[in-house]
Order: sequence, then C-alpha cells, then structure tokens
Amino acid sequence: MAAVQDPVCGMTIDSETAQWRSKYKGATYYFCAPGCKTAFDADPESYLGGESEGHPPHHGPHHGHGSS
Repeated sequence: MAAVQDPVCGMTIDSETAQWRSKYKGATYYFCAPGCKTAFDADPESYLGGESEGHPPHHGPHHGHGSS
C-alpha cells in the first residue's frame, strides 16, 4: 500500500487503489470520494495553500463517504 493523504479531508488512502485522482501542476492527487475530488478540482489552491498557512483542513458535507 502506498499511503497518501486526501488533500481535501485529510483521510489516508491507498494511491494504488484510489478511484478518484486529479493532476495539478504536474502532481497527482488522490481522493477518498468523488465529492473531495470535485471540491479540489474547483479550487485546488485553497487545499494546497491552506496546509502551509496553518489553516485547518477543509471538511464538510461534500463527501459521500460510504456511497458508491
């Protein structure tokens, strides 16, 4: 397992089996659910920049955990 962190919710996921991914500025990001991918795609800088500026991780009802 290659453990990576979903940049939207912070969940640890396996990059080898993650169903949702996006490329941004040459890097691949992995997501636990389609809602996290959609949120990231809409505004990637708010998720990438927030970590280095000390903002809490974004977490909200956009997820869809447990749904297929």
